[in-house]
Amino acid sequence: MRTAVFDLDGTLADTSADLIAAANACFEGRGLGKPLDPVADALTAFAGGRAMLRLGVERLGVDDVLIDEEYQTLLTHYAGCIDDQTVLYPGVEACLDRLTAQGWILAVCTNKPEGLAETLLGRLGIRDRFASMLGADTLPVRKPDPEHLFETVRRAGGDPARCVLMGDTITDRKTAANAKAPCVLVGFGPLGPDIAELAPDAILDHYDDLPALLERLLP
Repeated sequence: MRTAVFDLDGTLADTSADLIAAANACFEGRGLGKPLDPVADALTAFAGGRAMLRLGVERLGVDDVLIDEEYQTLLTHYAGCIDDQTVLYPGVEACLDRLTAQGWILAVCTNKPEGLAETLLGRLGIRDRFASMLGADTLPVRKPDPEHLFETVRRAGGDPARCVLMGDTITDRKTAANAKAPCVLVGFGPLGPDIAELAPDAILDHYDDLPALLERLLP
């Protein structure tokens, strides 16, 4: 059977505002204000907690030791606001239902910590759509290592040779390339039209289009 594997942040859901809020809370706790913007810095948010802290440190001109010192604090803040502003992208739920009806196995492969990913998918009401979900700390490796993708597919009951990866960043593009798997990148993320520079096999503009697009990539 064919497996459709999804990244989470920036692919299934716009999580940037809650991620940025968690990072800003770390800086506020040190009396440094809110150096990050939820809109302008959305791409950095999707790169992970350390990337957000690093950007804030650079803007503020403070010691980068703060990155390691505040990382766990960031995760604690984020766990408390994980779905305050996060929303699924338009058409996600209907698309997942259509793919399931067409016989696709669905899975999630994310570089978000597994516990947080499980919580978020549950809060968004879509965890039960996925046969497996692997996070950044599920295995000793993570994206762009292809084994992260392969093991996600295996645990879902699929064939790693018959999978497609949906994502939104260079990390997802590299993962698919390393796995020699087709890659779909979303065109509605922070990169917008610039996503074409990553040369994915296809660009998704709306989830209504995904079932037909996947059928072309992996008949």
